[in-house]
Amino acid sequence: MRSFRMRTLLSSVKRRTKKTIRNRKITIGNCISISKELARLVEQKHEEEEEEEEFIEEGFSIKSSAPSHTHGVQPLGNLYLNSSSVNSRDTGLGNLHTLSDELVLDMLGFLDASSLGVLAAVSKSFYVFTNHEPLWKNLVLENFLSGFQYKGSWKSTYVSACYPSFGNSAIALGDFKVRDFYSDYLFQSWLCANLEMKPEWLERDNVVRKRGISVEEFVLNFEEPNRPVLLEGCIDNWSALGNWDRDYLVRLCGDVKFSVGPVEMKLGDYFGYSDQVREERPLYLFDPKFAEKVPKLGDEYEVPVYFREDLFGVLGNERPDYRWIIIGPAGSGSSFHVDPNSTSAWNAVIKGSKKWILFPPDVIPPGVHPSPDGADVASPVSIIEWFMNFYGATKNLKKKPIECVCKAGELIFVPSGWWHLVINLEESIAITQNYVSRRNLVKVLDFLKRPNASTLVSGTRDRVNLYDKFKNAIEASFPGEIDELTRKEEERKIQQRKLSFWDSVQDANVGAFKFSF
Repeated sequence: MRSFRMRTLLSSVKRRTKKTIRNRKITIGNCISISKELARLVEQKHEEEEEEEEFIEEGFSIKSSAPSHTHGVQPLGNLYLNSSSVNSRDTGLGNLHTLSDELVLDMLGFLDASSLGVLAAVSKSFYVFTNHEPLWKNLVLENFLSGFQYKGSWKSTYVSACYPSFGNSAIALGDFKVRDFYSDYLFQSWLCANLEMKPEWLERDNVVRKRGISVEEFVLNFEEPNRPVLLEGCIDNWSALGNWDRDYLVRLCGDVKFSVGPVEMKLGDYFGYSDQVREERPLYLFDPKFAEKVPKLGDEYEVPVYFREDLFGVLGNERPDYRWIIIGPAGSGSSFHVDPNSTSAWNAVIKGSKKWILFPPDVIPPGVHPSPDGADVASPVSIIEWFMNFYGATKNLKKKPIECVCKAGELIFVPSGWWHLVINLEESIAITQNYVSRRNLVKVLDFLKRPNASTLVSGTRDRVNLYDKFKNAIEASFPGEIDELTRKEEERKIQQRKLSFWDSVQDANVGAFKFSF
């Protein structure tokens, strides 16, 4: 889902540059207002510029290293302030100009690389559309599942992978700029890839922080009432905390490949990608088999004492995926979701820092639209887009989200059913695990026996029989435990109806998120 609701994008910009840059008036159509000063940040650069410094007093800030849009695309509002211009987007599309940009790109997504190349020669407009980076990103991810070496752009990466004999200079593609091309949709894709996080997006820190609490206190005050908490000091003994930097991991893992979206990549290739990429949704390394692939990685951390009861363990090798190593550049992360199978989770940051936003189970985040059965979630295209368009709405909510920045050496507990969004503020490395304890066993079983569980359950090949297998294994290992916990859960729900939300969060039977990065 793409929405574009930008009010005043910049109200004051001061910058220094050693070369003169052409001024353009910038606004964004559809009730979008961007101050004229933003023109300095998005104009067509017809000659190479030296590095520029930017100081933003208010509003949004473009990253200092941000290039202009590769093909000179401007927001649609510019067209309305330039009466002598004609939108080359429309003239170049012919009868297709009545279609939305998103629909045009959806249609182009059915074409192969050769067809895109041919169509690019039809008109300037088709040139811009067929060089849209996500089209080439999809081609790379669909055709090179065993990995790739990123070459500065997705189109160059595709050409290089198909024709390895081409030198880098021969595949420096897509630098041709088109005059008078106006598109909010294409412009916002560039904008989201190049925006800095606003300071106000990082200011709110209302999570409860604890250090050195007992397991009993954790269960009583956080796990039982299903409330988030940030724990400090509980991973200080991890070898990973001191060892896991780029050089160490690349040397240790060698040619082992890890899951990065739909492809498998060596760590060295992934870091090469993350160093170069500047896109709206960077790829995230998110691997559930890392400890099996490189056993030493599993040896260099241990489950904190608070989370050692994990009842899914009774399934042995048949348990769903439950632990992941997570690596990503600044701007990568995961949009709003609920963790799979109604499990709870913990996430420990080893390097870097992450911004977290969490909503309780009975509050759907602004801009997020889950389907009635929980199988699908519609949300903004990227995390930055959500911040641009919806973060401000959280200030007016009666039940405000829990927010924090989790730094290296810290761990956050994510209770069952809580919606959460995470974005890396810098290159980050983390470990996360989902688990089932006695506190959420009944909810997990209820989730697994839903009529549409086969479409909701994730992390296992046997979605249909997981409920029966898990229930039978629990009854064999802990006779009578399910009946006792079910009785307590019913008593707790009755008690909760008498309390306010912030005294005791009412759990919702959610958890239908399926990881997709």
